[in-house]
Amino acid sequence: MKFAIIKERKNPPDRRVVFSPLKLEAAKKQYPEAYFKVETSDIRVFSDAEYSKLGFEVSDNVSDCDVMIGVKEVPIEALIPNKKYFFFSHTIKKQPYNRKLLKAILDKNIELYDHETIVNAKGYRLIGFGRYAGIVGTYNGFRAWGLKHNTWYLPKAGPLPNQEALINELNKIQLPKIKILLTGSGKVANGVQEMLDAMVIKRVLPDAYLNITFNEPVYCKIDVLDYNKRKDGVVKDIYDFYNNPQDYVSDFMRFAKVTDYYVAGHFYGDGSPFLYTRTDVKSKDFNIKVVADISCDVDGPVATTLRASTIADPIYGYNPQTETEIDYKDENAIVVMAVDNLPCELPQDASKGFGEQFLQHVIPAFFNNDANGILQRAKITENGKLTERFSYLQNYVDGLE
Repeated sequence: MKFAIIKERKNPPDRRVVFSPLKLEAAKKQYPEAYFKVETSDIRVFSDAEYSKLGFEVSDNVSDCDVMIGVKEVPIEALIPNKKYFFFSHTIKKQPYNRKLLKAILDKNIELYDHETIVNAKGYRLIGFGRYAGIVGTYNGFRAWGLKHNTWYLPKAGPLPNQEALINELNKIQLPKIKILLTGSGKVANGVQEMLDAMVIKRVLPDAYLNITFNEPVYCKIDVLDYNKRKDGVVKDIYDFYNNPQDYVSDFMRFAKVTDYYVAGHFYGDGSPFLYTRTDVKSKDFNIKVVADISCDVDGPVATTLRASTIADPIYGYNPQTETEIDYKDENAIVVMAVDNLPCELPQDASKGFGEQFLQHVIPAFFNNDANGILQRAKITENGKLTERFSYLQNYVDGLE
């Protein structure tokens, strides 16, 4: 079996890679029967020479390989027919901008495995960059606060080498006595929490957060049953919320009333209540000044997120009264950071972590006859057709929806 680590070709350039040189070396040692080839790249965070030094063939031609492993979407013209591909295709939610890509994959008889579809038997994602989105998003939020209030200046995350460097910068600033709210319980929220804990910010429970005035900065991490409540007032467990989101309404405003800096690190399920609406933001009780929306569901549950921002221009302002975008420096502006590709700003750390997960969960499936069903569940296309699991995409491919 021949694997290719392919060059990232999407613009703007993405410096991440699925396997760092050292992790690829670990894969080779673990599976000596596998052959790994690296496609030449002048943008990858790890140089061609770093792979060559460890004995890997680096070439501008990987057409002799069976499995192509990348991060972002592969341009249609670069797809090699009759191969297996791993990358984030951004098609499984019927994203209109990638319909032609999925159609081309079918036309070229490519087996597509999306990193998002690599799940265990219970449907939980096994690999991803979520933790790194949380790390960078938290940093960017503090950077936005400093720029808004002229209290400190943090350099952009991208040029800094790793998470440790981000933490070092954050620990140089003097935080005011602000309250920081974090929503979520998954990899993104855990990445956020790593950063807040590294800054030695005190964590407090919801009741204390809501009712006590502190003489130091504090943060509170809450999950869906903290910021939602049943319409009938009956207290049930989290599975009731997941199964019956229509029976719930948001209870987020009690937190918005006392929060200064809000970090959105949650997963939003279809049919769930919005955390806060544009009407909520107009309220005098809405105290949030900076929103780091790492989840970045545009025009959705975090109503201040009008659009995704970019690494080049990560911050904008939201005017509650006009419900429009304004300069974030405007006195009426709530500051919004809503970059939707945050891990790109931490390419070295993100690549190392991703490769560890890929080696643990995916590579073994090629050598154990897919004993855990990883490949079978992840496979979107096969023999020029959608697999049964992803047959719901047929109308999307045909341009009927």
